[in-house]
Amino acid sequence: MMPERETSEYLNEIEIILVRQLAGTLTTPLMLFDPHGTLLFYNEPAEPILGLRFEETGRILVNELATIFHPTDERDQPLPLSALPSPTALAECRPASNRFWMQGLDGVRRHLEVTAFPLIGRGKRPLGTISLFRETEEDPAAAVCRELTLIQAVRMPNREP
Repeated sequence: MMPERETSEYLNEIEIILVRQLAGTLTTPLMLFDPHGTLLFYNEPAEPILGLRFEETGRILVNELATIFHPTDERDQPLPLSALPSPTALAECRPASNRFWMQGLDGVRRHLEVTAFPLIGRGKRPLGTISLFRETEEDPAAAVCRELTLIQAVRMPNREP
């Protein structure tokens, strides 16, 4: 008979394998993180949005997402890690959602809507976080605001006193 700790780790591993198997069959782009914030997998529909195949990315930690994908708001201002759904769902063990711009690993900027939620296994064990996302059209009001900000920046370059 297996000790309780080994049984728990074994069940955790099986549950993650099953989630990854399901993720591989879905047409919705998604990322799967373990309880420590390490990217375990993203599916094929996520590859064109993120800019690389999963096999080409290497190890990514959830707290590196802001550095890697350069998420920004509609005014092109950098978003802090706390504004991103994946780290929030992982740290606070609650669903989180947001819309923002990000730059894929292929250099292309995309507007995304991301929803992340914690995965809880049997016995209420944390399994990690799953983040579902889709490329969206930018909100028209936000687009106008962003364009006005860019025009203003061109007309009023930074001046030194």
